Amino acid sequence: MIENVTFEEIHIGQQASLSRRLTMSDIELFATVSGDLNPSHVDEDYAVDHKVVGHGMWSGSLISAVLGTLLPGPGTVYVGQDLRFERPVLLGDIVTVTVTAKSKDAARKTVVFDCLAANQDGKTVATGIAEVIAPTEKVRRAAAELPQVQVIRHDGHELMLKKCESLPPVPTAVVHPCDESSLRGAVEAAEANLIDPVLVGPEAKIRSVAETFGLDISRYRIVDVAHSHASAETGVRLARIGECEAVMKGSLHTDELMGEVVRKETGLRTGRRLSHVFVMNVPTYPRPLLITDAAINIYPTLEDKVSIVQNAIDLAKVLGVEVPRVAILSAVETINTKIPSTLEAAALCKMADRGQITGGILDGPLAFDNAISREAAITKGIKSEVAGQADILLVPDLEAGNMLAKQLSFLAHADAAGIVLGARVPIILTSRADNVRTRLASCAVAVLSAAARRRGAAAAAE
Repeated sequence: MIENVTFEEIHIGQQASLSRRLTMSDIELFATVSGDLNPSHVDEDYAVDHKVVGHGMWSGSLISAVLGTLLPGPGTVYVGQDLRFERPVLLGDIVTVTVTAKSKDAARKTVVFDCLAANQDGKTVATGIAEVIAPTEKVRRAAAELPQVQVIRHDGHELMLKKCESLPPVPTAVVHPCDESSLRGAVEAAEANLIDPVLVGPEAKIRSVAETFGLDISRYRIVDVAHSHASAETGVRLARIGECEAVMKGSLHTDELMGEVVRKETGLRTGRRLSHVFVMNVPTYPRPLLITDAAINIYPTLEDKVSIVQNAIDLAKVLGVEVPRVAILSAVETINTKIPSTLEAAALCKMADRGQITGGILDGPLAFDNAISREAAITKGIKSEVAGQADILLVPDLEAGNMLAKQLSFLAHADAAGIVLGARVPIILTSRADNVRTRLASCAVAVLSAAARRRGAAAAAE
């Protein structure tokens, strides 16, 4: 319940207080609502001694909260407020705000309050005087239930981009960049110093797209070929002979590019099955989540899944996960002979035990909730090193993976980056729906993968 104190009930010296701890969410939400992005509040690298401070008016808003909800409470009208800020409020500080009735004006029904804000050490952080019109009618009613607010961050990919800052741009065959989306993606990645693009396609058409959309491609090599099929063939050849260390899909169809990649005599095949991995940063999950395979293998066999898992484990290690945890997904967490994915999960786990899959910890079958929620796993009595803390989700088939990845993107506001592994070079699959952040993140994954390949080749040569 929320109840006010009317003008007649207020007496000089009467007080009311509330306390609040300053959290990073408070700072970010206040910055979002107010538009105050002063780096002293939101950037630890800029802030003095790397300690962000709260907005001064955050403390002021607590005064408003006391006046509006406690004393005088509902029906109060703010007339004026002056404030003096004595010292900064640091992250984690507990601020207690107290208002004290100082004087009353019966004719205007106004009350003047002394305002004091102090931290947990009793040190004053702000002082001021507030004048309000106090309510004259008694109000007592149920307090409104405020909505739950979640801070959704989109900086998860920044760690990958930072890791690329010390690495040289990767020579990349951009295959058939003949529309705005694909050509702009290549240019943006080049400007971010991630790739050194080789534009493969009809030169006249590429230059026309660049001119139409104001894209400067004067610094980039163009390999002129007649059509999309020739673009795919040439882009793959450039990677095969070592002129390029990555391939990036342009405006041609994925099947057309991948058909050349998997061609036995002239493609980029290795002993591994090719597979696609989504690297997803989900705001509600504490670590990057790799989902595989959601774009290449439609109904993978058990043998296919061995390569798919190993590809994902190797990528997770490149991204900095020391021992990746792999959750093999199904509809249930128990083996059911009528659900083939549960049998394959059990087989994959045993193969990992026998060293046929290396570098990670596998468990399955696991339902999705058990894979990502520790509480769900505990409730179902699942004892596992993977449950509730998976780094990699191996899905039963492409349909399940594609739906899961898109649900996380569109319902959970996840940021995704995508790459194809298992070929001689990483292959970047972009979509027209991808935003700049996603395109750059996909290129960053390719840069890190290419750098790992170079280190591996150098170590093997020694």
